[in-house]
Amino acid sequence: MASSTKVDPSRLAAYDVLKAVRLDDAYANLTLPQVLAEHKLEGRDAAFTTELVSGTIRWQGTYDAIIDACLTKPKLEAKVRDALRLGVHQLLGMRVPDHAAISTSVDLVRARIGVGPTGFTNAVLRKVSAQDLDTWIQQVAPDMAVDPVGHASIAYSHPRWVVEALGEALGIAAELPALLAADNAAPKVMLVARPGLSTVDELMAAGGVRGTLSPYAVELAAGDPSAVPAVAAGRAGVQDEGSQLVALALAETQLEGRDERWLDVCSGPGGKAALLAALAAQRGAKVLANELQQHRARLVARGTRAARSGLSGVVTGDGTRPPWREGTFDRVLVDAPCSGLGALRRRPESRWRRTPQDLDVLVPLQRALLDAAITSTRPGGVVVYATCSPVLAETTGVVGAVLAAREDATLESTRQLWPHRDGTDAMFIATIRRR
Repeated sequence: MASSTKVDPSRLAAYDVLKAVRLDDAYANLTLPQVLAEHKLEGRDAAFTTELVSGTIRWQGTYDAIIDACLTKPKLEAKVRDALRLGVHQLLGMRVPDHAAISTSVDLVRARIGVGPTGFTNAVLRKVSAQDLDTWIQQVAPDMAVDPVGHASIAYSHPRWVVEALGEALGIAAELPALLAADNAAPKVMLVARPGLSTVDELMAAGGVRGTLSPYAVELAAGDPSAVPAVAAGRAGVQDEGSQLVALALAETQLEGRDERWLDVCSGPGGKAALLAALAAQRGAKVLANELQQHRARLVARGTRAARSGLSGVVTGDGTRPPWREGTFDRVLVDAPCSGLGALRRRPESRWRRTPQDLDVLVPLQRALLDAAITSTRPGGVVVYATCSPVLAETTGVVGAVLAAREDATLESTRQLWPHRDGTDAMFIATIRRR
């Protein structure tokens, strides 16, 4: 194999991330910082790599259809397809000149795979470069009038079943293209000023703009959020406004009587628990952060380090079989494990990993968690059930099934956020009162 010295480090790094996503089931947003550091990439080079990785993964379905249309033989090695996807994104999704996108992709294949596929790579990418993205979509996507779901699947790079599930949840066919397009747009970097520890003004002074939905939200205009002093100290955090609204839904619901004991049932990795602990501390309340997995519990402990005064502890336990007594808590949050189809902007690889069969496991777990959470709440107390998914089986389906089996709980409100309407992840929030 040839040396990689001639290959642009940004493209080498992007290829390494795609390889880790494919072989190790890694998440790009978690792998990128490590790979960027290994290749010593900063500033514009790091931004180029980030866009190259995230854009390639988001548009993978569309790009694969285009690549397949350029093949003379149907079989293609996965490692070669990774390199081709990166080249196609440069040609069709970025402002990279055709000659640069093609030549650097050939160099990348030579360095990382070998000399053999270089001619093939050159030929395929030259075919791709002959047309723009819209023209390719018209060519490779099913006819919209005959198969609208199939057309949307290719045109917006979502698996067919995901298009169907999101369309059913949205309920307004005319808005579906806007939702799918929003999934393919890079999300804003939102910060949260944890009350009593940081302020919105402090974060705005670091180069941010006030959020529109949460009173604690600030959009970071540019730069690395970890370089913001309040974030580095844990007094503030990186948190989507939708996630902030989940915590606020629990904290702001009116409650009569005791209001001292709060519970976050599925607290990992700790963002909502940290905001809840900061809010609780201002009222003399305490949050117990529970997490099933030990490594995620450690993340919670680290993420809540600055909000200890509002935290009664971080424990490892099964929220479906809680060790605490019935009626222990005044407020309980169930941020349930879910398909994550509401956060495809942040974790684009999820759309390619999830299957409809995943719901067969997730939905019973969600029901069990919500049922146990209601039991853990005192009469008059409040439960907020949330998912980062708008899929009906995981949202209203779960809430309806659990409440139908109980006579001691009432649904007070639901809210579904959408990236194309609200600029947030597609969070579902249900507020339930135990009678």
